[in-house]
Amino acid sequence: MAEITLKSLAHTYSAAPRCDADYAIREMDHVWHQGGAYALLGPSGCGKSTLLNIISGLLEPSSGEVLFDGEVVNALPPEERNIAQVFQFPVIYDTMTVYDNLAFPLRNVKTPEARVHERVMEVADVLELTAQLKRKAKNLTADEKQKVSMGRGLVRDDVSAILFDEPLTVIDPQLKWKLRRKLKEIHQRFAITMVYVTHDQLEASTFADKIAVMYEGQVVQFGTPRELFETPNHTFVGYFIGSPGMNFLDVEARDGSVWAGDTRLEVGRGVHATILRADSSNVRLGIRPDFIEVHDEPLEGSMEARVEHAQDLGTYSIVYLSLGGVSLKARIEEDQKTPLETAWLRFPDERLGVYVDEYRVEIDHE
Repeated sequence: MAEITLKSLAHTYSAAPRCDADYAIREMDHVWHQGGAYALLGPSGCGKSTLLNIISGLLEPSSGEVLFDGEVVNALPPEERNIAQVFQFPVIYDTMTVYDNLAFPLRNVKTPEARVHERVMEVADVLELTAQLKRKAKNLTADEKQKVSMGRGLVRDDVSAILFDEPLTVIDPQLKWKLRRKLKEIHQRFAITMVYVTHDQLEASTFADKIAVMYEGQVVQFGTPRELFETPNHTFVGYFIGSPGMNFLDVEARDGSVWAGDTRLEVGRGVHATILRADSSNVRLGIRPDFIEVHDEPLEGSMEARVEHAQDLGTYSIVYLSLGGVSLKARIEEDQKTPLETAWLRFPDERLGVYVDEYRVEIDHE
């Protein structure tokens, strides 16, 4: 196992980079602690796979250092880093049996056959592959092949870390939940440092203890699934995490109040003071649909909104609202009556986030 540190790391495919947009990975410092289960989450093209390939040694960074347990490994080839990488598509030998596929990494480093058998049987048991050990890999289903590919990474007990690059992409949806759970069990059993790359927030939240959210070549937040949901540090995290994503309102403080366009918002003094001191014209107020209070009659501190329509999703509904021309979404539970034409909204101060130049700032609490 290893602690993986990225120090002043950056990478570009451009011969003469001139700005941030020329970098696939913008300069970053980051640590994956030993034995942790991490996810690297973000949309296609944000730099996830590039970063994973730099860690594994398949790609040399333009600048900065990769350290394993404090030792710089930039010059080490992949085979000397003791890293196992599982890709989107299974990397196995179709003409070999499942047993021989799992045994191959151990035999390749001259492991005694008794130890090979012991490890293969242990990993096969964990991955529920024991019944397939004598079968040729070419006769397996897609999810079985991917489990064999994962097993090839797990079978060596000297592996420093396992890197998963969207390993469930080719798996049928009904099987994904089972394999996600299996990966979690594997991590708990072997305590290997694992980094799981995905664009799927559900996969990331199911697998990882902590998630690094990437956007435009940089990690914009690193935290638990709950932290990403409740206190997103960047507007992109708010958009990307949650279904639907966070509501953002362009706001300004004037005439003693907070305004979204021509709509006066009911917010506390701390939120008002924070917006007032912002030294930027790019100021947004963020609130999750889950945290908006929706009422069918006016209450103290509520704001009148027009109900555009509601989407019934069974155990809850998403209500589409217009607050003085500002579009919002709110989530209400199945036991709550959905307002038909007019709703009154309240924004709990403790659930609001103020974002200046896309990043969350601390609210002034009086």
